[in-house]
Amino acid sequence: MGIGLTGEHEELAASVRAFTARHVPRDVLRAAVEDDASRERRPGFWSVLAGQGLLGLHVPERHGGQGFSLLELAVAVEEMGRALAPGPYVPTVLASAVLLASDASDARDELLRDLAEGVRSGAVSLAGGLTGRRDGDTLVVNGTTEPVLGALPADILVLPVGTGDGEEWVVLDRQEPGARVEPLESLDPSRGVARVSLRDSVVPAYRVLTGLARPEVLGVAAVILGAEACGLAGWAVDTAAAYARIREQFGRPIGQFQGIKHKCARMLVEAERARAAVWDAAHAVTAGEQVAYAAGVAAALAPDTAVARLQDCIQVHGGIGYTFEHDAHLYYRRALTLRALLGRAAEWRASVAGLALSGMTRDRELDLPAEAEPLRREIRARIAGLAPLGDRERVAGLASGGWVQPHLPRPWGRAASPLEQVIIHQELRAAGVRPPMLMIGAWVVPSLVAFGTPEQQERFLPATLRGDIVWCQLFSEPGAGSDLAGLRTSAVKVEGGWKISGQKIWNSLAQHAQWGICVARTDPRAPKHEGITYFLVDMTTPGLDVRPLKELTGEEIFNEVFLDEVFVPDSMVVGEVNRGWQVARATLTAERVNLSTGWQLGADLPRLLELVADLGLGGDPAVRDVVGRLAADAHVFSLLGMRATLKQLSGVDVGATANVGKLVGMEHGQHVTECGFELLGAEGALTGRSGDGLRRHWTRLLLASRAMTIGGGTTEVNLNVIGERLLGLPRDP
Repeated sequence: MGIGLTGEHEELAASVRAFTARHVPRDVLRAAVEDDASRERRPGFWSVLAGQGLLGLHVPERHGGQGFSLLELAVAVEEMGRALAPGPYVPTVLASAVLLASDASDARDELLRDLAEGVRSGAVSLAGGLTGRRDGDTLVVNGTTEPVLGALPADILVLPVGTGDGEEWVVLDRQEPGARVEPLESLDPSRGVARVSLRDSVVPAYRVLTGLARPEVLGVAAVILGAEACGLAGWAVDTAAAYARIREQFGRPIGQFQGIKHKCARMLVEAERARAAVWDAAHAVTAGEQVAYAAGVAAALAPDTAVARLQDCIQVHGGIGYTFEHDAHLYYRRALTLRALLGRAAEWRASVAGLALSGMTRDRELDLPAEAEPLRREIRARIAGLAPLGDRERVAGLASGGWVQPHLPRPWGRAASPLEQVIIHQELRAAGVRPPMLMIGAWVVPSLVAFGTPEQQERFLPATLRGDIVWCQLFSEPGAGSDLAGLRTSAVKVEGGWKISGQKIWNSLAQHAQWGICVARTDPRAPKHEGITYFLVDMTTPGLDVRPLKELTGEEIFNEVFLDEVFVPDSMVVGEVNRGWQVARATLTAERVNLSTGWQLGADLPRLLELVADLGLGGDPAVRDVVGRLAADAHVFSLLGMRATLKQLSGVDVGATANVGKLVGMEHGQHVTECGFELLGAEGALTGRSGDGLRRHWTRLLLASRAMTIGGGTTEVNLNVIGERLLGLPRDP
């Protein structure tokens, strides 16, 4: 995983990683750490770095660069951060990116070429401390700004200067009369910081950057420093997981212990959230759209993520991770430095909260290729014919036309490619055409398409796609929930079919369902995941006893179902006898994908913002901090879904990332709901009814939200899947 999503981005990342393997091996890093003087000069690989164009990826070709965007630069910076590359690479590309954000001028363009070609290195101060006064066409600057990353080897300095009219940004040569650069004791021993002092330094008008203000500079800094933070976090995840795979305690790898497995899985989830935020901020800064929101989310998440993940990495390593000999502390020091330089996360969260409370959102449409437009015109025309129909006719048309689940093969779907699926979803929404709610039927359909007989498909699929059949899922048992393969419900062969006996539980909507999907053990002597068969059960069959379960909300959605020699004909077996686990896994996969796309039982961010306004708490700093955190989380959750879609469009296998989306989305829904309930104060002691209005309804939302991290695979099971499938951690024996 990385910030970039396309094949080109993966190639770029691989190229930079190969560069760092050759030119920034561990001995080079350690030599830089142990040599204080190395922080005052460019590293030995600087000319090769420039020769490969890595200093000017984002700089236009006319200025000596590669002509790519800030996103490609972020991909490279992430890999340089992963290698903890010493020297002024990040300060220099930050300087050129800030220059690019200003208005064009001959002086700026000359500096851009020098920075892109490695002739000069640069540094940018994000701190204040300098003041200026006008003297004709010049600006006379005095004061001190610190700490400035990379100022010691820098040839040019990009600095903010406070004037009576606000703040201006200037470019100074390091050797300018009156300029003094002094080393400071740096927390990061592989890359120095310095104090820059100016005394009556004269800045001519052509060195004052017009069209540039602090928000633009901070937006660029959030992307570049955030990208490096992602590289540090990625190193932490990979290093911790690699150690957990081989380090043995109590006779087995520590990665088998659930505590370690879950910690590593959480590390990966959080690193991916940070990458999504930086990826989006790079797009926003490049397009000049909603920069404050996107950059605020990236700055609030990425540095904190790097710090926390490196703390986790040290913890997984135990004592060895705390030693000077291990590299973890060097990465940790750089992460702490980035967080300090970019500014307090609480201030960034407050900024995001202010934007969210004012009604701003960061809305992004998928960037689709040119071939999308002919498809869109065709799809729009077809959907236009459905929109004016009556409800029943429209639903029938959606089902028969394959619009309900268009990814399915014809005739049940449209055999739609990922690109077509995206366009269909967009055009249905734009036309105000809502497909029927299939509920659990949405999990059943893919299994019937893949494994059902032609007779089963013809009997069940059209009606299910129209929403005419209510399904329930008879999978979980009192002793086999997350460990579904441990089920004990049995099916005994009889003439013409099977008799099923056992108990199922947590069966949503079973009291209303016409049909159920049921897994039962048909060969008790077979290994755990074998000897299981997948059945379709008519819920009116004699021997079925459905008993609703009252949930903690007071409602009855779950049920327990008792089966006493329930007869199921052979024609209702899906797939092969004793091979039902394969069919069940297809159903479970469809369930988790469905639950990762935004469905939730609790409240959402817009509802929380409405509550904050209703309670008049928008000015409370503590509330703004929480709202900022949740606004960032909501935005990143939507980005994770968008990134998964884009990966599919690029032909990349998203694998177990649905588990990541499900985990992030469900926990976010819980956190939003818990926040809203806490804001109610004493009013939260009242149980709301549907007619009691928004405030009291939060109590019910809170109670309902507890199911979010249980249904569709518990949080703990999802963490196991992420740890084992995405990080390669060993399974329990």
